[in-house]
Amino acid sequence: MFPVGDDNTQRRTTPYVTFALVGLNILVFLIELSGGDQFIQDWAFVPARFSANPETNAVTIFSAMFMHGGWLHLFGNMLFLWIFGDNVEDRFGHLKFLIFYLLAGVAATFSQYAVSPESSVPNVGASGAIAGVLGAYILMFPQSRVNVLLGRQIVAMPAFVVLGLWIVLQLVSGVGTIAYTDESTGGVAYMAHIGGFISGVAMTFLFRGQSDSTTTA
Repeated sequence: MFPVGDDNTQRRTTPYVTFALVGLNILVFLIELSGGDQFIQDWAFVPARFSANPETNAVTIFSAMFMHGGWLHLFGNMLFLWIFGDNVEDRFGHLKFLIFYLLAGVAATFSQYAVSPESSVPNVGASGAIAGVLGAYILMFPQSRVNVLLGRQIVAMPAFVVLGLWIVLQLVSGVGTIAYTDESTGGVAYMAHIGGFISGVAMTFLFRGQSDSTTTA
């Protein structure tokens, strides 16, 4: 199943922050391509390097969120952000959504760091922050119809089914990465996905509550 769109009929605002995040991710990736391996080494989050000198490398917690391992990695992340980010931003408000996104990314980074603090493999990608967005989406829009590419046809399915299957896959794969890790090669940071998703669900209660109280007032 591959999501290609969702129901935006209830969206009330223009998702400026989502658009800006997509644009910034693309821009940084283009800079990354021109900078090559040195740019990745300088700005990616490297757990072992952070463990050795957290103050100096703190900035990489944020810079790594906007870097990607390739065009396919970038495309998949931006598609998910484009589909699901606008609805969450509409519910939270622009500034709160931006704060939520960055905090989910930080939580995701440290979830991966917790299982491999001495890894020398650079961690890059917006996946953890976007996983937080998915956590908020499934909580606030569980019955929203998500269009998915299923075989050769597009089928509308409830969000809780599509995203529920996604997190189950992350959980199963995450257990595998704990059971077996190879520090010499890269791969998918499943624990970052899990940490981002869980933090997104938890923060939704806070951010949604603030948004609702503001709307009521």
